[in-house]
Amino acid sequence: MSNYIRLTNNLENLKLNKIQEIIPSYLDENHDKSLIDCLLDLTDAEIAFRDERARKINIMVSSFPYHKTIADFDFSYQPTIDKAKILDLISLRFIDKKSNIIFVGSPGVGKTHLATSIGIEAASQRISTYFINFAVLMEKFKEASKENRVEKVIKHYLKYTLLIIDEIGYLPVDKDASYAFFQLIAARYEKRPTILTTNQSLPKWGQVFGDPVIANAIIDRLVHHCDIIKITGNSYRIKDRNIFDTED
Repeated sequence: MSNYIRLTNNLENLKLNKIQEIIPSYLDENHDKSLIDCLLDLTDAEIAFRDERARKINIMVSSFPYHKTIADFDFSYQPTIDKAKILDLISLRFIDKKSNIIFVGSPGVGKTHLATSIGIEAASQRISTYFINFAVLMEKFKEASKENRVEKVIKHYLKYTLLIIDEIGYLPVDKDASYAFFQLIAARYEKRPTILTTNQSLPKWGQVFGDPVIANAIIDRLVHHCDIIKITGNSYRIKDRNIFDTED
């Protein structure tokens, strides 16, 4: 068995997949490099490959509804948004500060897009991130309350460094789920940041949670360290359509 075959077998056994892939062409193109330079090139390529694979896996397991980055967001369509502020949030400084973000606005103005973009950036940096719709989370709490395992569900969502909860306010919440949500927010308070989107202004959350006391306790913990981004404008869903067109 030639040394080259032994080398490729070793690379396979060590799971150095990228080096194994590129080494035939690399050897053809780099006759004059020193051994150290060759090893550096090959290991750099392997590390870059593994980092990219980890980035893609992190994004995939974060359960984002779609893959949209901040580059896809049309700030000119929503002039009420402070672009500089959003770019600062994309820097992820808020994660180190354990600060929350709340996007408030009517349906279609870009709240979910912005929350997802920030989440994708965090996942790309290999920060443990998870995205969940509020109604889905409330259903999980409702079922957990019946089975006396609310604490287990809270621990599950507490483990994520960044938790994104989308679309608060579209459906009312029963008392057990409301209290479980309060427990989750209280557990993450000043420990791990949370991003929320809502179509309801914060003073109306008492109606959403069916109890002004619980709603105020949730809001109190969320806004203590928080960036509240209010978006006013038209829905992106009608951006390229004239909804006033009529047929003769």
